[in-house]
Amino acid sequence: YLIENKRSTQYNVKDKIYRKQQEKNTSFITEMIRGARDVKMLNAENSFLKKYRSNVEETNQYKYDMSTIDRTWMTFEGLLTDLFDLLEIILLVLLITNSNMAVATALVIHNYKNRVESLIPDVGMFLDRIKDFNLSCDRVFEILEGTKFKKEKFGKKHLDKVLGNFEFKDVCFSYDGKKEVLKDLNFKIKANETVAFVGESGAGKTTIFNLLCKMYVPTKGEITIDKNNIIDLDKDSIRGNITIISQSPYIFNLSIKDNLKLVKEDLTDEEMIEACKAACLDEFINALPDKYDTIVGEGGVTLSGGQKQRLAIARALIQNTEIILFDEATSALDNVTQERIQKAIENMKSKYTILIIAHRLSTIINSDRILFLGDGKIIAEGTHEELLKNCKEYKKLYEKEIKE
Repeated sequence: YLIENKRSTQYNVKDKIYRKQQEKNTSFITEMIRGARDVKMLNAENSFLKKYRSNVEETNQYKYDMSTIDRTWMTFEGLLTDLFDLLEIILLVLLITNSNMAVATALVIHNYKNRVESLIPDVGMFLDRIKDFNLSCDRVFEILEGTKFKKEKFGKKHLDKVLGNFEFKDVCFSYDGKKEVLKDLNFKIKANETVAFVGESGAGKTTIFNLLCKMYVPTKGEITIDKNNIIDLDKDSIRGNITIISQSPYIFNLSIKDNLKLVKEDLTDEEMIEACKAACLDEFINALPDKYDTIVGEGGVTLSGGQKQRLAIARALIQNTEIILFDEATSALDNVTQERIQKAIENMKSKYTILIIAHRLSTIINSDRILFLGDGKIIAEGTHEELLKNCKEYKKLYEKEIKE
């Protein structure tokens, strides 16, 4: 009873520490999984790996401390067990001396008691270890052999800095290998140009962004950045020079400052404030009690949709890539917030190559060019005024928006 009571107390203490450690690790890993796309697009794998390694080291230290407790307890348990065994022998000797038990019976009880007690937990532990080993092996080989999780492949050519010119040459793409989303797509984008992509849902606008960031590989054709085939470029040359701001950018459960530092570890306060001013966010941050040290919660739960968008824009400015992609960045925002986002985008014009996907045509009127897509192809291109005159589909969408 004493041993079991002590063991129960020990396990309760260990369980509390273990749960706390697991919750911390699980929370961080969950953040990484949920924000995997943004981690890739921000080219922030190294920052997250450093933090993950720190968590692993902390976990290892915890395991070492627990193993020390286990060894101490096992020593104590062994001494206590030996004491009980001694008392048992004394009791058996007394029973034999008083002729209350035969010598043979006493020997059988003594010899087989410990064997029976140790056999049951040992067998259970052995079976559990085998199950854990098999599951772990299956998981590891799924990843190593790429049977379930496809590995990304990049080239070896490295570009320190790109100008921002890129081209799609006869590009075709299909997600399922059957229905083509893009069909012999051709267009060119010049450096520091602001270009918008417009079209009905399913026209292939977001697919263009995914291909440009090499989230997928074209089934046919060629994509070039500054006349370099994207297939030949390494990861940093592509994602280190492209930033994407989606409709729902993932904001991590960190302070505003730490969210911005993910893309630049040596970020100075001056750079941070300048980026937030350009993103029309500095005024809001300074109104917070903790200002830039404010924790925004998981997924940026304490921020509105527009504030998340502007924080993502500030993050893009800090990353300082030549190409910035806006994927439906203002579609779910009110008019006032949309104007602020528009002002932030205007602050970046002529300094970056900016591509915008938008359902709200009012957000792209001032673009240098607008490409109208339909059925995986470019139907028409030009300025807002040119498309109103020459493209019936574009004019129809614009008039529909005005009525709404």
